[in-house]
Amino acid sequence: MTIKQIKNIVRKDVPIYYRRLFSGTIEVELIGKDLERNIDFTIETLPTGMNQVSVTIADPIDYPLVPFMREVKQFITALDEAGALPG
Repeated sequence: MTIKQIKNIVRKDVPIYYRRLFSGTIEVELIGKDLERNIDFTIETLPTGMNQVSVTIADPIDYPLVPFMREVKQFITALDEAGALPG
């Protein structure tokens, strides 16, 4: 499995300052075929200062969910640390 990119990322307005909601389209290569799925994800800053990422995928995928979600969360964390998410 390879995550190519998350495109069309849009930040949604949330009145809670420590929670950021986004939506977008993820492009993934799974077992030799390319897939695009709509996702929503949240980055919440915990009281300890750490960020917690939650992901929701609109359509099912034909791949084990736990390793897929782990990779997506790591990819989103890397995007956030690089400053590549909309402000």
